[in-house]
Amino acid sequence: MANIIAFLFGLIALILAVIGFIPLLGWLNWLIILIAGVGAIFGFVSEKNAGRNFCLVVMAICALRLWIGGGII
Repeated sequence: MANIIAFLFGLIALILAVIGFIPLLGWLNWLIILIAGVGAIFGFVSEKNAGRNFCLVVMAICALRLWIGGGII
């Protein structure tokens, strides 16, 4: 059950990440990293790895976007 919750958190974060890739909305990625982090915590509690890995990939994508944009843009 925790794996499904982690996957849902990751899916919501991924949908928001698409919006966060629009120029001048890079600040949204900070929120997305938090949402995916909560999903990753649920994934760590789960016996399976799919939800956790999905959340970690979304976090990495958003962190890369923040790094490219200088943390804000």
